[in-house]
Amino acid sequence: MSFDYIREIPSPEEIIETIPFPDSLKKVKEERDREMRAIFQRESDRFFLVIGPCSADNEDAVCEYVSRLARLQDEVKEKILLIPRIYTNKPRTTGEGYKGMVHQPDPHKTPNITEGLRAIRNMHIRALRESHLSAADEMLYPGNLPYLEDLLSYVAVGARSVENQQHRLTISGMEVPVGMKNPPSGDISVMMNSIYAGQQSHVFIYNRWEVRTSGNPFTHAILRGAVDLHGRSIPNYHFENLNSVAQSYMERTLANPTIVVDTNHSNSNKRYQEQPRIGMEIMQSRKHSDLLKDMVRGLMIESYLVEGSQSIDENIYGKSITDPCLGWKDTAAFVRRLAEVV
Repeated sequence: MSFDYIREIPSPEEIIETIPFPDSLKKVKEERDREMRAIFQRESDRFFLVIGPCSADNEDAVCEYVSRLARLQDEVKEKILLIPRIYTNKPRTTGEGYKGMVHQPDPHKTPNITEGLRAIRNMHIRALRESHLSAADEMLYPGNLPYLEDLLSYVAVGARSVENQQHRLTISGMEVPVGMKNPPSGDISVMMNSIYAGQQSHVFIYNRWEVRTSGNPFTHAILRGAVDLHGRSIPNYHFENLNSVAQSYMERTLANPTIVVDTNHSNSNKRYQEQPRIGMEIMQSRKHSDLLKDMVRGLMIESYLVEGSQSIDENIYGKSITDPCLGWKDTAAFVRRLAEVV
């Protein structure tokens, strides 16, 4: 047979029953969701950052990082809303390598998706309990969303997934902001079509049900750079790029037109130390255009406790085992500097 059936995966209801979301934390998340909606609906001038490790590989290190973010949030709360990036699925260009905690709750052991689903739910709840910062995750697999949907305040759809029909339809039923990245080709029309699809109502199969969605008015754009025919990175965070996307928004009937810029990936050519410079250039662009000041409302930043990246076997606590990240000292300085210029 082509498939070896290893074990049956518990339903979302079974996992949630054994790992419930505490009522006390539900109120915290509701307030965080309200703060996010206020930014998108132009009721708040705060800027937001989706910030954290490239991939969440170690619960203790992730929760320590998020607790540090909580202290930093207190410093910049008048200007910036921090959304911890707790990404539990990792897309792989070739299909090889660490695919995230949902696959391998322990990177040193064989995959176990049942234990991975429990591990990621436990980690998100612990991070929220210890920091009171509800988090973001990437929706790599729409079928995994019900296991975390009640915990997340932000969701991203990656460059390789943005054209996928199931992603677009699933997003249309979500109540939190969802960012749609431009595809690796850099084709902005693909991203804009995905935003439009996410904001519409649809009927489709989801979680073993025929469902109807209302459309998600907080579906929006994330610019992450592109790759040309020769594999070279092409940034799309410069003033002209931002203005072009803003004009594309103006030509369409879309709710809450919002642009987020990913400061790493092809925008930095994965030179993670460039992220502060890129972020400050974006803030300068906002100063030169009222349209960009209105539409560019957030950044994505890859950051962890220890700068750079490592192989899985090095076992350095708080250092990325996927893409390299800013270290904590540079991260804190970057966030404080952003707060000064918002």
